[in-house]
Amino acid sequence: MLRAPDFWWRPAGLLALSLAPFAALYGMIVAARMKRHGLRVGIPVICIGNLVAGGAGKTPTAIALAKALQALGKTPVFLSRGYGGRRAGPVAVDTALHSSKDVGDEALLLAKIAPTIIAHDRLAGAHFAATRGDMIVMDDGFQNPVLHKDFSIVVVDAGQGIGNGWCLPAGPLRAPLQTQWAKADLCLLIGDDHEALDALMERVPIPAYRARLVPSPSQANALRALNVFAFAGIGRPEKFFSTLETAGAVLRETRLFPDHYRYTERDIAAIIAEAAAKFLIPVTTAKDAVKIAEVVPDALNTIRVLDVSLQIEHFDDVITAVLRRN
Repeated sequence: MLRAPDFWWRPAGLLALSLAPFAALYGMIVAARMKRHGLRVGIPVICIGNLVAGGAGKTPTAIALAKALQALGKTPVFLSRGYGGRRAGPVAVDTALHSSKDVGDEALLLAKIAPTIIAHDRLAGAHFAATRGDMIVMDDGFQNPVLHKDFSIVVVDAGQGIGNGWCLPAGPLRAPLQTQWAKADLCLLIGDDHEALDALMERVPIPAYRARLVPSPSQANALRALNVFAFAGIGRPEKFFSTLETAGAVLRETRLFPDHYRYTERDIAAIIAEAAAKFLIPVTTAKDAVKIAEVVPDALNTIRVLDVSLQIEHFDDVITAVLRRN
């Protein structure tokens, strides 16, 4: 997946205006689809979605939610499309059997937390998931109308917001904003910039809560004051770089790869060699590490990984809202 174009995140200019007719048509089509009634599968479906194209924090949100549900005695099952994987599914992810080429990198991370089903056909995947647990946590698919969602949470990166407010391809919105708000039950605003968070809170027309990505304490401590070469192939690599700096690491070099990038042996060797030549510590994300380990398992003896988790303010209130509807 290519990186989102920069003009999406600036006030609409000539390029966005030239694409406006296509954006209007796309928005009308998606809005009409989102008004359809989805089919139920017998157990509650909680959807974690994103208003815009690109990364916003869906996977950390799904993991945090599943862990909270498990603590309450529930048996959540993740449902993912398995983006980047070649298996159409439905298939239960087995971390000992499947690779990211089979099921995608996100599915492998989810499967470490709870049973995970990947399926290109979300309805078929949901029926399969319903045999494995008592609640479905759906990673993405908010705009897909096929499956009924009992509760929908949209995540918004406070650093990028909704961009220029236009639909694809003129802007980053996956559907007209009002259509999406009408289908969402709760919003999580993710970021550390309190001014940006406060400004967004005033504009969100549904219940909203603040959240932030927090690095693993042990991994963060091990990187504090070290000069690092940070690289990532995720939706918003800038967030990863910012988290590293918050953890106390000193960013000397950064390298951006496309979202869901598949590293080659040559890529990995080049990164390790460049970092060594500059006396830097190479560091990447857990999602990237999954794919790197499949290509060069020993590479993670040199490349360090910084895991992050999502901390949600008033998380008990969020869980209460979810369970009240289910």
